[in-house]
This record gives sequence, structure tokens and C-alpha cells, in this order.
Amino acid sequence: MNIRIKDVLQRIRPFFILYIILLAACLVIKLLYTKDEIYFAVNTRYDDFLDTVEPYITDLGNGWTIVILAAIVALYNYRVAFLLITTFIITSLSVQVAKFCFDAPRPKLYFANELNKLHFAKGVEILSHNSFPSGHTLTAFATGVLLTYLAKNKNWAFLLIFYGMMVGFSRMYLSEHFFEDVVAGSIMGVVLTILWIWFIDNKKFIHSPGWNRGVLKPKKS
Repeated sequence: MNIRIKDVLQRIRPFFILYIILLAACLVIKLLYTKDEIYFAVNTRYDDFLDTVEPYITDLGNGWTIVILAAIVALYNYRVAFLLITTFIITSLSVQVAKFCFDAPRPKLYFANELNKLHFAKGVEILSHNSFPSGHTLTAFATGVLLTYLAKNKNWAFLLIFYGMMVGFSRMYLSEHFFEDVVAGSIMGVVLTILWIWFIDNKKFIHSPGWNRGVLKPKKS
């Protein structure tokens, strides 16, 4: 195989274009508003419906969701399952290193002296440390890049970019992260996944016939 970075970008082109537009919009927001202003713009616009729904949306960026998805996919295609789980492992390890290095406070700790101003959804465990960057957002965007790369119908990119945005918003709505954490998580997810696809999909073993089978698709005799 001789897959170049350019080839990976070409195969995820719809997702990547949408992401660049989204990133440009985030940059404009960051230039116009402060960290605190962006946080309260989200935190003060709450209602019972969102309090109920957002915890479920945020779980879509949970590592266990990807592990379960990979296990289901393994029933039909080992290659796709392998790419899913290895992408998750590589990106998750990277974000944990970044969290350890920055050790940034989450909103609950950052606004410790004015907690009465903050809204927290009931039943959600609110963490205090390792805010930067957002791991859930990273996982959502990493998964979006990979699934776009693998999909024959690239129109899935529209749904997948929306999926990443919704997970990122949920992290801010639930006061688990700041806007900057979410944006950084998305960048890490996109960049690292592109690099991992370029590296691993150049390996011959992953394109062997055996890898295109699954548990429910045994080798033909």
C-alpha cells in the first residue's frame, strides 16, 4: 500500500471541509468573547429537556460506547473493528497525556468562589480537574473522521460532524469543560486520526482477506 496523507484527506474531504468551516467559526467566537463569557452563554441557557437529554448525548463520546461499537462491528468486519479500537486507544492515550501536562481546572473548580451562579444538571457527576482538552469531544471527532474514511457514501460526513458538535456542546452544557477544551479536543481527534489512518492503513496485513471477515463471516472453505 502507498496511502499518502493527501489520499486520506481526499477520502474524508466532506468531513474535513465542514470541520475547517466549524473551526473557523470557533476561532471567530474565541476572538470576540472571553473564556468566562462563552461559558456563561452556554451555562445560563438551560432547561429540563436539555438536562435530561445532554447526559445521553455526552455518553456517545464515552470510550465504552466506542468499545461496544467495535465489538459489534467485529461480528462482520475485523478490519473496521481494529481501526475503531486502535484509533480510540491512540487518541485516548494522547489526550490523557495532554490532560496530565496541562492539569487545567474544570468549571466547577475554576468558579469555586461563585458556584451559586452555575447550573448543574441533576444526577451528573461533575469533575474538577484535567479539563484541557476534552476527551469525549476528541473521541467523537476521531470516530467521525474514521467512519467518513471508511464509508462508501460520504454524505455520512454531515451526520458525523453533527455528532461531534453535539458531543462537544454536551460537555460544555454539563459544565465538564470549557469551549477551549472542546475545540482543542476536536483538533487532536481529527489530526491524530488522520495520522493514524495514514500509518496503519499502509500496512499490508490489514488488507489481507482474513481481515475483511468477521465472527459471523467465517472463512469460506
